[in-house]
Amino acid sequence: MIRLKDVELEYPNGAQAIRGITMTIEDGEFVFMVGPSGSGKSTIIKLLTAEIEPTAGRIMVNGFSMNNISQRQIPLMRRTIGVIFQDFRLIEKKSVYDNLSFAMRAVGASPKEIKNRIPYVLELVGLDNKGRRLPSELSGGEQQRVAIARALVNNPATIIADEPTGNLDPARSLEIMMLLERINALGTTVVVVTHEKDLVDRFSKRVIALEQGKIVNDGHAYYGGPQQ
Repeated sequence: MIRLKDVELEYPNGAQAIRGITMTIEDGEFVFMVGPSGSGKSTIIKLLTAEIEPTAGRIMVNGFSMNNISQRQIPLMRRTIGVIFQDFRLIEKKSVYDNLSFAMRAVGASPKEIKNRIPYVLELVGLDNKGRRLPSELSGGEQQRVAIARALVNNPATIIADEPTGNLDPARSLEIMMLLERINALGTTVVVVTHEKDLVDRFSKRVIALEQGKIVNDGHAYYGGPQQ
């Protein structure tokens, strides 16, 4: 579960990035987070991954209190979250398999765990025959699937996808969203940060809309719809 209660964030220059946000995302939910540039979407991701601390309010992420989390606990908390980035952030000189293996070794997985887990995840994202390819040998959509596989490989409770379709054409974007929906159906909480209205409108999911650091809508409408 993700819970924010009266969260505020003010940067050292006095800019107010988050203004009293309260929200709860339950285990197993699929949520879109939308809003214009500067609305606070990226800041919330940084708060949820402990890159920054709130100025006020309380944050709980998968059983960890972000207000008094120790430096030793942060890696444990981050293992419960898989983050997917718009620019993929793959290691170009490593194969698809080795990109995933690197992510697993980073959290102390054994060779046996790596050998068992990676084929399953590659099959899940439709890349079971691409494990030995380099990222440069894949299409943009396939590279994003590798990024999703890397986020999944350590079996996180929550996936946060930051503009996961921003570099893809509409057909590939739809494929990626359907893959995330399938992952959610297997029990993983999915939070998708996006500005792509057409994609949001196509899926009947909860939508949290932000503007100027505040939640302006929380329901099943994109912008300006009725509160639900």
